[in-house]
Amino acid sequence: MVSNTDVAIYNSVFRIGDVYSVDGRTVKIRVDKNKNSSHLIFKGALIKNVSVGSYVKILKGFMPIIGKVESEYIIEDKEPSGKDYQEASNSIGRSLIVKLIGFLENGQYYRGVNELPLIDNECYLLTKDEFDLIHSFGGKQDEYIRIGTLSNDSLVPIQLGIGRLFSSHIGIFGNTGSGKSYTLSKLYRQLFVHYVGNQQFKNNSRFLFFDFNGEYSKPKAIVEDKKVYKLSTRKPEGEGKIPMEANDLLDLNLLCIFANATEKTQRPFIRRSIDLYENINRDDNPQLNENRFKGYLRGVILRILAMSDNVKGDLLINYIEAILPKNRDPHTGVDLGLKRDFSFHSGGKCYYATLDGVFTNFSEKPNQAERLTIFQQVSNYKFADNILKNFIDVMYLRLIYDVLDNRAVNEHIAPAIQKLKSAEKDIDKVLEFSDHADMWNNHNVVVIDLSDVNIDTKKRIPLLISNKLYNEHKKQGRNNSHLNIIVDEAHNILSYQSTRESEEWKDYRLEVFEEIIKEGRKFGVFMTIASQRPSDISSTIISQLHNYFIHRLVNQHDIEQVNNTISYLDKVSVESLPILATGVCVVAGQLADMPVVVKIDRIEDENKPDNETLDVVKLWKEQENENLADA
Repeated sequence: MVSNTDVAIYNSVFRIGDVYSVDGRTVKIRVDKNKNSSHLIFKGALIKNVSVGSYVKILKGFMPIIGKVESEYIIEDKEPSGKDYQEASNSIGRSLIVKLIGFLENGQYYRGVNELPLIDNECYLLTKDEFDLIHSFGGKQDEYIRIGTLSNDSLVPIQLGIGRLFSSHIGIFGNTGSGKSYTLSKLYRQLFVHYVGNQQFKNNSRFLFFDFNGEYSKPKAIVEDKKVYKLSTRKPEGEGKIPMEANDLLDLNLLCIFANATEKTQRPFIRRSIDLYENINRDDNPQLNENRFKGYLRGVILRILAMSDNVKGDLLINYIEAILPKNRDPHTGVDLGLKRDFSFHSGGKCYYATLDGVFTNFSEKPNQAERLTIFQQVSNYKFADNILKNFIDVMYLRLIYDVLDNRAVNEHIAPAIQKLKSAEKDIDKVLEFSDHADMWNNHNVVVIDLSDVNIDTKKRIPLLISNKLYNEHKKQGRNNSHLNIIVDEAHNILSYQSTRESEEWKDYRLEVFEEIIKEGRKFGVFMTIASQRPSDISSTIISQLHNYFIHRLVNQHDIEQVNNTISYLDKVSVESLPILATGVCVVAGQLADMPVVVKIDRIEDENKPDNETLDVVKLWKEQENENLADA
């Protein structure tokens, strides 16, 4: 039971003033003259006094109404009390403008306004218990991780509910050097430390980091127990290719994107090529499939050499040459070509060869073509380890069939094959295909380092792998597995303003990630995106995020994008964005009943991301010292 003495002490310490104006949700409070210090002392504890950005409690009877201080100013009492003159300092008072945001009832905090205060209602600071109610960042049964402290009061720790945070889409935004990558690292570092040694956590969760700048691929960055794929399109091979299953690449939409396929001609052709590929590879025995393909090749060679149109025939023979291995001289290694033992007879309108000293017309004796080098070279053909190379060979075969049957025009189809061939080399450097591929390799954290790959591959790999994993979760339906896809520098793949790619490719890329953002929660798939340019990212994606960590933003377009998209931000939070210190961010969203400005705790040096700004003064001074030593 609280004594009258305790109540009196509480009232004397925590009371800050009374209401003198109510205008809708905007309330003005006259501050008591003895409450102008920065801190107060209560039972030996230091309490931060009221200031802009802090919260106050207005008592209307037994109903505590909660407000947030948006601004303050001074007012002057120009009417002297009594007949005696008073000092000028006594006529000046402090006034607060407070925006009402919620209320307390039955030990719970509720967002919104159900009653307005009255003139002369008393206003108080929040107790620790009341403050904790308002800043409850999780459910009653949740577990918590600490990420930092209030930016304006280092004595107040901020802990986030794991369930409410990580079962959501997360957005982390801020200019370069504002600390967004550090915040991303801190969130997941604290999560992994919290569940270290927990086998259930390892079995039921997967975390995939797309690392565009190589910040998280260090052995101990964020977490030690992880699988890192350091990819490269500039070197023959990076530190391991990503293992994939063959069918992951044989997706119609994905192949059409890689080939820049047109909708009405090239897309149907690619669909027919997929059907032919699946028909050729219908057996579990690879050798049977390879022999089937060779049989198809021999059949079309005989058809081509029986043609009377050498323009079309020569074109199709070139496609056969694109499929078959080079006919090299065993001694010199020189390519002898596949056409040296036959020709086209313009007068007879036929392909022919002189066999055993006899003129042989292949339109009359097609089986004699089996004696030619081009036919015999088919026996030397072998499927490659690269599934895309094999698929391109099937595309050539499909094109030969279509031209022979007058189903397609070469000029309309060939560019799609050439585009796919240009992508083949890059894909072969970063992916390897097998029947039972496991990208996770007994880990639940995978980092894909894309810092040494070209621009096209930076866009393709996240799209390919995210689409694969999301579709796998969709097929499984609702289960207990959790997948979190983390994308730092997300504007690399989520921008809608790119001019380097076709509209079809850009639309498909955004559609895939927008579907994950909109529908992924149903299947246990969540995304965490970090970017320095939120205005570049699709507004659909930003609006579907649940929780936000917003660091310093200076560009007005970025601030407007954040303000327009995130309904949880108040005026004080938005206006503070351009001046936030490094490592300080506004936490807002479903996680928090109201936005709060947090200073993120430090990470152990060995677990920090590799994103420190270069100290040019130190670098130049070291260079200067080296020069002096050499002199």
